[in-house]
Amino acid sequence: MIDTAIYWEWLTFAVRWAHVVAAIGWIGSSFYFIALDLGLRKQESLAEGVTGDEWQVHGGGFYHVQKYMVAPAAMPEHLIWFKWESYATWLTGFAMLAVLYYAGADIYMIDRNVLDISASAAIAISIGSLIGGWLIYDLLCKSPIGKNDLALMLVLYAVLIAVAWGYTQVFTGRAAFLHLGAFTATIMSANVFMIIIPNQKKVVAALRASQDPDPKLGIEAKQRSLHNNYLTLPVIFLMLVNHHPLAFATEYNWIIASLVFLTGVTIRHYFNTYYAHKGVLIWTWVATFILVGLMAWLSSLSAPAGDTAEQTMAPGSYQQRFIRHAKFDDIVEVVVSRCSMCHASEPLWEGMATAPKGMKLETPEQIATNAHEIYLQAGRSRAMPPGNVTELEDSDRALITKWYQESMRNQGHS
Repeated sequence: MIDTAIYWEWLTFAVRWAHVVAAIGWIGSSFYFIALDLGLRKQESLAEGVTGDEWQVHGGGFYHVQKYMVAPAAMPEHLIWFKWESYATWLTGFAMLAVLYYAGADIYMIDRNVLDISASAAIAISIGSLIGGWLIYDLLCKSPIGKNDLALMLVLYAVLIAVAWGYTQVFTGRAAFLHLGAFTATIMSANVFMIIIPNQKKVVAALRASQDPDPKLGIEAKQRSLHNNYLTLPVIFLMLVNHHPLAFATEYNWIIASLVFLTGVTIRHYFNTYYAHKGVLIWTWVATFILVGLMAWLSSLSAPAGDTAEQTMAPGSYQQRFIRHAKFDDIVEVVVSRCSMCHASEPLWEGMATAPKGMKLETPEQIATNAHEIYLQAGRSRAMPPGNVTELEDSDRALITKWYQESMRNQGHS
């Protein structure tokens, strides 16, 4: 018998790994060119058309980099376009969203205590918000507000706050943060695909045709590039935060998400100033630490949101297939006795403030909801409990495996 759960888990791993590799490429090249551009030095001895150069050393060799603000006198035939890093990051990110969140919408996206919707409705909201987000952002950039960078940034920040709040009113906290990251990353990648690269190609085409390129093309591309610069760090945080439930699974999670964007501004502003040789701005780090402290304080104000202990489940739901199993009472006894000391509203394990990944395993409903993870982490592998500190027996692992497989098979799954 083919265990689809295991192969599906490896598929999610492969897609996640591809996304990480692509993101490293995009973020790495972005950070490099930002540092390079800001660090270029202007000298009288530079060739005509060169606005700055920089000497760099790496890997045992020396590199002399020059920047032409418009173009060299003779346009080179071979140009390297840094675009596929961005496209690959978005494509693999959306694939991961589909494989993990869309395929597992009942588990990862929907919290019926937040909003009782169907999986198809949740997926439609997800896709619609990504498309709508780009359209709204693009219209704002092209509107009269877009002519003032500061005013535009303030309006866009207000939009991000509204979106952060909106996502937490629809999805689980974990899915809300992930979608806020996807919302922002979609804007960033669309900036590259729809504005930056097309504008650069128009400039190159004009120069090769011995025409003067439209200066608006460069201004527009530079503005979008600036936005991408300051959005990079918040997106990284939002993509990795699923391991930190104190951020996504508390009552004020949308405010915490909003503050994350401010930390991205302060940190990037420090490095941008440093790269431009304009000194060291200590206040940016002070502001960052204050913002992080504020986030920590907000997470302590209330009990975690989205508690599924009292969640009702419709007949025929994903959870019901596991509850109806003849051995479910035995499963509940095993999980509660071996797992709930950590996976609880108030973990008993010393030094643990909240349940790992926000996963609680105190009630039959919670155990049924997280059956897939219990199966993979404690049934088919020995990842949980860590170091087997609660001494989960091999017979218990076999029981978990049998319970999950038979429950899935009885629903027409293998």
